[in-house]
Amino acid sequence: MRILVTGGAGYIGSVVAEQLVKTGHKVVVLDNLSQGHRAAVPPEAVFIKGDLADSAMLRHVFAQHRPEAVMHFASHTLVSESVQKPFLYLGANVVNGINLLRAMLEHGTKRFILSSTANLFDNPPKIPIDETAPIVPGSPYGESKFILERILYWLEKTQELRYASLRYFNAAGATAERGEDHNPETHLIPIVLSVALGKRTAVTIYGDDYPTPDGTCIRDYIHVSDLARAHILALEALDAGSRIYNLGNGRGFSVRQVIETARKITGHPIPAEVGPRRPGDPPVLVASSEKIRRELGWQPEFTDLESIIASAWHWHRKFPDGYPD
Repeated sequence: MRILVTGGAGYIGSVVAEQLVKTGHKVVVLDNLSQGHRAAVPPEAVFIKGDLADSAMLRHVFAQHRPEAVMHFASHTLVSESVQKPFLYLGANVVNGINLLRAMLEHGTKRFILSSTANLFDNPPKIPIDETAPIVPGSPYGESKFILERILYWLEKTQELRYASLRYFNAAGATAERGEDHNPETHLIPIVLSVALGKRTAVTIYGDDYPTPDGTCIRDYIHVSDLARAHILALEALDAGSRIYNLGNGRGFSVRQVIETARKITGHPIPAEVGPRRPGDPPVLVASSEKIRRELGWQPEFTDLESIIASAWHWHRKFPDGYPD
């Protein structure tokens, strides 16, 4: 299948593109490289540098490459930044998504996978969180993803679009050639590992007064390769209808547990200091992925925190300065 991957030079998008290529799909990556890296794009994929705000460019891409499906990762993704700059997220994320959807429907493409988020669930009434949990976005970033989900709902009803929205929790880990390299880096595991590499002096724990056993936030970490396989399974299932899935391992680990596990794996003391809470961070987010396990047979291969962090550590040691571009 010919598949357009927006944001395919980013962390998750590049790993999905890698797995799509390995499974025999023809991949076109569209990315403006504001957050992604040209070197992260699989060499077998066609790369186009472009911005989703450019509707004329999008029409040209669809006319030239005729993708049969779209996987949409391109987005502003920082929760804390979205609180400070709500119009950037409620504006650009939504408008760019609409540009993409309009272009694909104009050219007859009717399969769409949305990279959604666990930030749809702010202080959920029960843990683990399944797909029936009430949607209460925890930030403008989460709200922007929910708006796109609602647009997809109506496009299915009015335009015969088939879609899957994958609400994943904390993506982590690395493949042999692709890992996390953000600027600025906001994800816990690469920050912790950068301390072990000597690039930072300490890791900051943002709040130790949450209502959790050790006072720090608890998150569900899912390996990026397991996420990628879920995207491919969801794409293959679209002919049977649209669908929404929560994606995680179903186990939660606190910030302090992540730091302690990284200390064991790296052999580095990894100093930690406590800072103030970050806006938009709920105390506990743990997924129930029973629905996708039951319907699509998805099973994560990386089910423990140690193996996830070890894969990331291997990548960061191999590429201590990240991607060359």
